[in-house]
This record gives sequence, structure tokens and C-alpha cells, in this order.
Amino acid sequence: MASKVYDILKGSFLTSEDAFKNWRFILFAAFLAIIMIYTGHSYERKVHKLAALNEKVTELHSEYTDLERRLMFMQMESTVAKRIENKGIAPAKNPPQKIVIVKDVNGNN
Repeated sequence: MASKVYDILKGSFLTSEDAFKNWRFILFAAFLAIIMIYTGHSYERKVHKLAALNEKVTELHSEYTDLERRLMFMQMESTVAKRIENKGIAPAKNPPQKIVIVKDVNGNN
């Protein structure tokens, strides 16, 4: 048992006659480790991108809500009346009247 551990520490398992099998396994394990590291980094990159996009969505939603509130305030009749008052335009004192056009029997207006 001690001689096998000593052989592993010396690295003789890599230089012996059947070392090709060991090298194949080592290369396969290294390839799998590289793939695992790459997929881990790829996953982390996607998680960070998703978090940034969620933060941007939250920010845009807040901006939308603020702009909607400002638009509602600007559309109020009192706000519009104040803004056009200096141009000499005032709200109508009488409500609008409906104009009805009745056609003649002959087809003339």
C-alpha cells in the first residue's frame, strides 16, 4: 500500500508502460473540468445580466408611473386653462350647442 502511494507521489504511474490509459483518463478529467468551469462562468454571466435587466425594468416602470402622473396633471382642465390664459384664450362660458342638419324630402340640405 505504501509503495503505491509512493509511486503516485513520484509520478511513475505517468511514465510506466501502461501510462497511456492514465494519460487518457487525466486528459478526459481535465476536459470535463474545463467544461464545468466554462458552464459555471456562463451561468454566472447570465444571472448578472438577468439581475441588471430586472433592475432596468423596475427603473423604467417607476419612470413610466411618474410620467403618467405628470401627464394626468397636465391634462386637467384647470392646468390647461392656466397655461392658455396668457394667450387670451379662456374656457367657454356656455356649453357647446349641437348642430343638426335635416335633409329635405327632395334630397337637398
